[in-house]
Amino acid sequence: MDNYRSVTDHISRLPVLHDWPDALALIEKFASTKPRDWQLPFLACEAVGGTAPQAVPASAALACAQIGIILVDDMLDSDPRGEYHRIGEGQAANFAASFLSAGSEAILRSGAEPEIKLAGVQSLGRMILTTALGQFLDGQAPQDEAAYWRVVGAKSAPFFGTALQLGALFGGASADVSGKVEQFGRLYGEMVQIHDDVNDTMAEPANPDWILGRSPLPILFAQCVQHSGRARFLELRRKISEGDALREAQEILIRCGAVSFCVDELLKRYRSSRSILDAIPLVRRAPLDSLLQALIAPVFKLLETPGGSPLKPASFLELLEVRE
Repeated sequence: MDNYRSVTDHISRLPVLHDWPDALALIEKFASTKPRDWQLPFLACEAVGGTAPQAVPASAALACAQIGIILVDDMLDSDPRGEYHRIGEGQAANFAASFLSAGSEAILRSGAEPEIKLAGVQSLGRMILTTALGQFLDGQAPQDEAAYWRVVGAKSAPFFGTALQLGALFGGASADVSGKVEQFGRLYGEMVQIHDDVNDTMAEPANPDWILGRSPLPILFAQCVQHSGRARFLELRRKISEGDALREAQEILIRCGAVSFCVDELLKRYRSSRSILDAIPLVRRAPLDSLLQALIAPVFKLLETPGGSPLKPASFLELLEVRE
C-alpha cells in the first residue's frame, strides 16, 4: 500500500476539492515531497493494533492541516520558498483556509465510528487554533526562555501530539490510550523543534533565522546568558553575512554552552517521553519507539565523540542533521 497515494486520493475525493483543479495540483505538489510527518498517524495506528487503511483519514486530515499551516507560516516568515510568491498572498491565504477546513471533512467523510470522528475533529480543531496562537507568538520574536517555550508549546508540540493521537484514535485506541499517545507526541514535537533549531543555526550559509533576527534556542541562549563571548556574539549577529562572522558566531555557540544546553533539553524530553511510552499498553511498541530513537540517536553519537562535543560547527551539523 502506498500511503501517500492513499492519502492524496482520500483528500481528492472530498467535496469541493474534487472539482478544484488548482487545489488538487497543490495537494500533489506537497505529496510529491513525501512529507515524513504524514506517516505519523500510520505509526500510531499500527502501535495500537490498527492497520494502514484505518489510518488514511487521519493522515489525510493531518496533511490538509499541515498544508494550510505551511501556506500561512511561509507568509508570516517571509520565506523565499513560499507558495505565495507564485500565486500571491491573497490566493495563498484562501487556499490555507480551504485546506484547514478540509482537514475536518477528511475525518467526517471517513467510515469511522461517530465517537472517533468527534474526538478526531476536536483534536484537529484544537491543534489548528493553538498553532495559530503559536504562529502569532513566534512573530513577536521571543526574547527570553519562558517566551521561547511558550511558542514551542503552542506552535510545535500540538501538531505532533495531534498527528499521533489521530492515528491512535483511528486505530481503535481508547480515549485514555490516545491521550497518552498525544502526550508522547507533544514531547516528541518539542524535541523536533530543538533539533531543528540547532540544525538551522549551525548550517552554512546563514539560515534565515540569523539574517531576519529570529531567536531559535541556541541563539537565544547566547544572547541572554552572561558569558565571556556574549558581547562579541551580539556584534557578529549584526553583520552575520560578512566574511567569517557566521563561523565565528557558531563557534561561540559551542564554547558558551548554547549547544550543550540544547542537547541537555533534548535528553530531558527523551527521558520523559520514554517514561510515557513505557506506561502505554501498546499492541506494537516498535513504531513509536523507532520514531523516538531515530531522533535521539545522533545526540548519543555526538556524546560519544572525544570530549563530548566537536569543535567545528560543520561536523556538529553532520552529526545532528537527521530532519530535512
